[in-house]
Amino acid sequence: MSEMANTLMDLAERHLRAGGFAGFSYRDLAAEAGIKSASVHYHFPTKENLVAAVLRRYKGRVADYIDQLAAEEADPVRLMAKAFGSPVHSKDKLCPCISLGGAFSDLPAEIQGEVKGYYEMWLDRMEQQGLSRGKARTIMSMLVGAQLLALILDDVKAYDEVADEVVKEFAAVAA
Repeated sequence: MSEMANTLMDLAERHLRAGGFAGFSYRDLAAEAGIKSASVHYHFPTKENLVAAVLRRYKGRVADYIDQLAAEEADPVRLMAKAFGSPVHSKDKLCPCISLGGAFSDLPAEIQGEVKGYYEMWLDRMEQQGLSRGKARTIMSMLVGAQLLALILDDVKAYDEVADEVVKEFAAVAA
């Protein structure tokens, strides 16, 4: 992928985190990248193509991060709490798939598939780490909600408190 394509994906990801699918236009990206809108279309013919590429790249990065954490943390519940907390503790604040999830039924089918694929990847990885799919869904639901709550309240501690409770509640059960 070209440097400009990566720049456009970076810009799009930032917008997705902050405002979802409708939170930006190609004109916005072009202005920020210092190029013409037609150049954005050259790299990504449609917004759906761009967002799908961003989500595939993001899913790959998160999968790598899960692998890295798994090498350091044997407890899948603690691993999930740490990984879902990563955006909260950064300038990003929110996972783009969580941001898009709120308007899931309004998303184009290609984007729905990528968002669903992200969560399926998580569930698969947690099953590989020893959690039942149902337990992983429960924990994921709590951590996704905590991520949203931290954003809404503008309080990272809101995530940390929920994550601590999730670990207390489920870490011993999962072991």
